[in-house]
Amino acid sequence: MERKFLKDLGIADEAIEKIMAENGKDINELKSASEASKTTLADLQKQIGDRDKQLETLKKSSGDNEDLKKQITDLQAANKTAKSEYEANLKKVTLDSKIESALLGAQAKNTKAARALLDESKISLDGENVLGLNEQLEQLKKDASYLFGEAQSQNPPPPVGGKPPKENKDDMAKWATEAGVTLPTTN
Repeated sequence: MERKFLKDLGIADEAIEKIMAENGKDINELKSASEASKTTLADLQKQIGDRDKQLETLKKSSGDNEDLKKQITDLQAANKTAKSEYEANLKKVTLDSKIESALLGAQAKNTKAARALLDESKISLDGENVLGLNEQLEQLKKDASYLFGEAQSQNPPPPVGGKPPKENKDDMAKWATEAGVTLPTTN
């Protein structure tokens, strides 16, 4: 609003001053609000720009992250497979050990031969218990009793009677000399 407009309306100068002062207050408040809005708008535009830059950075690094995520996923899958293989192998070794122990406990003369006659597909491990083995061992003892009993000694007993082996005095003297022992002489 201009002073000339108010004067043309026939308003007194003193009233014009009061109107202009009051109008100035409104204008100043609006200017302040406008400046605040402009500042807020500038800040928001800057923040949007910053977010756009961050998104671009994330977008660029997401390609690397995809590779990294894929590697992590691959490693997790490999670890899961390795763990499964380890657990299966551990279970097999434990089962084999328990079968071998049971065969030895049943006095199998030849554990390999006795084990070949077992149907291992019907034997399973449940914690520390072996299921299906005792039944098969009992049946095997009945069907192939020749595989069980006291095992024969690995060293045959010395022959009874007959001539003892002939001593080789030259070898004995040589070994005694190497060992630093003196043998008594016999005539």
